[in-house]
Amino acid sequence: LLRKRWVLGVVFGLSLVYFLTSTFKQEERTVRDRNLLQVQEHEQPIMWKVKFSSGNSSQLNNQCRNSVQGKLLITDELGYICERKDLLVNGCCNVNVPSTKLYSCDSCLPNGCCSLYEYCVSCCLQPSKQHLLERFLNRAAVAFQNLFMAVEDRFELCLAKCRTSSQSVQHENTYRDPIAKYCYGEYPPELLPV
Repeated sequence: LLRKRWVLGVVFGLSLVYFLTSTFKQEERTVRDRNLLQVQEHEQPIMWKVKFSSGNSSQLNNQCRNSVQGKLLITDELGYICERKDLLVNGCCNVNVPSTKLYSCDSCLPNGCCSLYEYCVSCCLQPSKQHLLERFLNRAAVAFQNLFMAVEDRFELCLAKCRTSSQSVQHENTYRDPIAKYCYGEYPPELLPV
């Protein structure tokens, strides 16, 4: 039966149809992905201030986003850094605890690099850092514009900026500064001597 020409023709035809449909689906996915990666004009500017004041952060109706992953420390979107145990149910740090600090740069160097991620985010949220962040966004390379165009406010920008990236490493496997590897500054840390 497999030697009959019409059977081979049907098998060939079905194979050809399968090949063409999968090729067109792959092309559609490629075009869709390419459109997502295109740099678009930012329709609305980044919100530099949060919508509620820090004085009422302990009220339950005001929800805070926070840095989430810290094992011991958490930074909320208001710029407070606290121990994980001092986080309120609304996601904000408890400002009544003495160890909670606002815009803390305790582990940060003058170049904007910090040894702890949560301190990097908290320090980055300082109102005085707005001009530095705006300069960075205006000068960001196209590849980074695609990443940073997705942020909607200052907190998201600081979360993204403080993450370690290819700018934090040299030779693809070594941190430029193994101690202060989380950076919000304009420039990456200096390269270590080889």
